[in-house]
Amino acid sequence: MKNLLSMKDLTIDEISAILDRAAMLKRYGIRALPQKYMVSNLFFEPSTRTKMSFEVAERKLGLETIPFEANSSSAVKGETLYDTLRTLEEIGLDAVVIRHPEEGYYEDLVGKMNMAIINGGDGSGQHPTQSLLDLFTIKETLGGFKGLNVLIAGDISHSRVAKSNADALVKLGANVKFLCPPEWAGDFPSVSDWDEVIYTSDVVMLLRVQHERHDGKMRFTKEEYHEKYGLTVEREREMKPGSIIMHPAPVNRDVEIAGSLVECSRSMIYKQVENGVYIRAAILETILQKEELAWERSSRVHMF
Repeated sequence: MKNLLSMKDLTIDEISAILDRAAMLKRYGIRALPQKYMVSNLFFEPSTRTKMSFEVAERKLGLETIPFEANSSSAVKGETLYDTLRTLEEIGLDAVVIRHPEEGYYEDLVGKMNMAIINGGDGSGQHPTQSLLDLFTIKETLGGFKGLNVLIAGDISHSRVAKSNADALVKLGANVKFLCPPEWAGDFPSVSDWDEVIYTSDVVMLLRVQHERHDGKMRFTKEEYHEKYGLTVEREREMKPGSIIMHPAPVNRDVEIAGSLVECSRSMIYKQVENGVYIRAAILETILQKEELAWERSSRVHMF
C-alpha cells in the first residue's frame, strides 16, 4: 500500500491486515522502526485527535517529524498544494499526512510523486484513518462485523466519517442505517425516528453537527436538535444489552449526545482516542515498511 486516501480503495484483506497490526502493537507496544524516515503533518483544518495521535505514533516509531504550520507556510502566498508537496519530497520527506478542506484534494496528486500520502480528512469526503480506528474499536469490543447493526446518527451529508465508515462496514458485512434530519441525508437512505432503530442497534455512532459547513443556516436550536435527533439519556436506556456508543469527536455535549453518556459504561469514545495511536502507527508502518518487521514475523498472532 503506497498511499491511504479512501476506504473505497482498501480491500477486506488490507483492512484486516491493518487491524491485526494495530492489535499487535497494542499488545506488545509500538517499537521504533529500524530505518529512519522523515514525515510531516500538513493540517489545513483544525484538529486535536487526528493530528496529535499521528504525532504520538510517529514519535513512538522513531520517525523524524518535520514541523509544518499551514498559516505560516507559502500556502498563504498562493502556493498550490502540489508545489508544497513537491518541495517537501525534494528535501527528503518520505510521507505526509494531510487534512484539507477540499474534498478529493488528492485526486490530482496520485501518481505525480513518490512520497506517500496519508489522508487525514478531506472536506466532506473521506477520513480513512478515523474509519480504521472505529473498525478496530468495534472488532475489539464486539468481536467482528458480519451481521452487526450499526446506526450512524447526525450530520450525515457533511460527514467524511459517515461516508468512510459506511463504505467499510458494508464491505465487511455489517448492516448500516442512518438517522438524521431529512435534508442532511445526502445520498443515503435515512430515518428520522429513533424508535425505528434504537432497539436493534449494536453500535450507535453519533456525529457532530458541522456548523462550519452549513453556512450559518440551521433550523434547530441545540435543545431542539438534542430532543429530536440526539442520543438522550432516555434513549440510551432503550439500547439493547451489550451495544456500544461511539463518536469520532469533538463532542458537542447535550447536542448529539447527552453529556452524562460520554463516559458511561457503553461509551467507547475515549477508547477510540486510545486506539487511534495504534491504528495510525500501523498505517505508518504499513506504508513506510515494504516488508514486515522481523520481530512481527516471528511473533504474528491474530488478536481477534
